[in-house]
Amino acid sequence: MRNRILYLLLTALVLTGCYSNRQIGLLQERDGIPTYDSVPYEPYRLHVNDEIVYRLITMDETISKAMNPNQNQGYTQYANSYRIYADGTVDLPFLPPIHLEGLTEREAQDTLAYYFRQIIPDADVKMALYNKNFTVLGDLGSGVYKIYKERMTIFQALAMTGDVANSGDRKHVRIVRPNGNEEPEVLEFDIRAKTIIDSKYYYVYPNDLIYVSREPGAFYKVPSYSGFISLVTSSLALLISVLNYIPNVNF
Repeated sequence: MRNRILYLLLTALVLTGCYSNRQIGLLQERDGIPTYDSVPYEPYRLHVNDEIVYRLITMDETISKAMNPNQNQGYTQYANSYRIYADGTVDLPFLPPIHLEGLTEREAQDTLAYYFRQIIPDADVKMALYNKNFTVLGDLGSGVYKIYKERMTIFQALAMTGDVANSGDRKHVRIVRPNGNEEPEVLEFDIRAKTIIDSKYYYVYPNDLIYVSREPGAFYKVPSYSGFISLVTSSLALLISVLNYIPNVNF
């Protein structure tokens, strides 16, 4: 009887086990791992409710002082952000409404420079997206993070959050990606696949929401082999102690 109980306990513990490289390892190529097609990188295009910031550069001291009397250098920097309205336009000082929705950051910067040069011949413009953030939720370091470089990858984004917890479901990572006025796109993929590189899931875009749910059965797993051995030994010790203190059990 005692041996049967010990055997059942050991079997249950082994079945729960701990996490293996097949379950949580990245860049895998094997049967059971999906294959994703490589697609060309598409730069981010501005959407309604995006906010931009820009710096206007000119050597005309009169215009420079008029725009910013406390600025001694030959340029003016605007610290305020400007939102793209529902009609796709943005309102900037001294300019008519300018349509920016659907443009890349470089195209939008060139467009602003064009309009400013209508009133300031030597004007140059440096523009950036103000709300260049992504959000993460679920079994990882939830929060809002800055996209610090162009073509930030999903691996770099998750590294900023502290990586996915072992209990996270790597088979069904989801990205909710806004599409302007349309319904957001939901992308689901297996982050363990090597072919994720250069696929449509590889790059993180502004306003992306990355969600990792908890893996089914994660409650019964331990994070490491040392934890597994500790669990087995402590469970056996507890069971043996309990059985030794039950004198009426017939073994």
